Amino acid sequence: MERAAFERLRWRCTRRGMLEVDMVLGRFLENTFGKLPEAEQQAFIELADYDDMALWRLISARDECEDARLAPIVAMLREGT
Repeated sequence: MERAAFERLRWRCTRRGMLEVDMVLGRFLENTFGKLPEAEQQAFIELADYDDMALWRLISARDECEDARLAPIVAMLREGT
C-alpha cells in the first residue's frame, strides 16, 4: 500500500466518533495490518468504512459477523480488545 493511502487509512481509523473504535482500529493498523495478506488488508479497509456503532457491535461480540471475508479480521480485532 502506498504511503499516502496508508495515511488516509490511518486518519479514517483514528479520527472516528467513538474512542473505543479509534483505539482498536489504530492499534490493529499499527501492529497487524502490514503483516496481513492483500485480501485481509482489503477486508480491514472495508470494515474501516463501517458505521462506528455497527463496527463496535462486531468488535465487542454483541453481533456476529456474517460475512466470511470479514470474519477473520473481526476475530483478530476482538482478540486485541
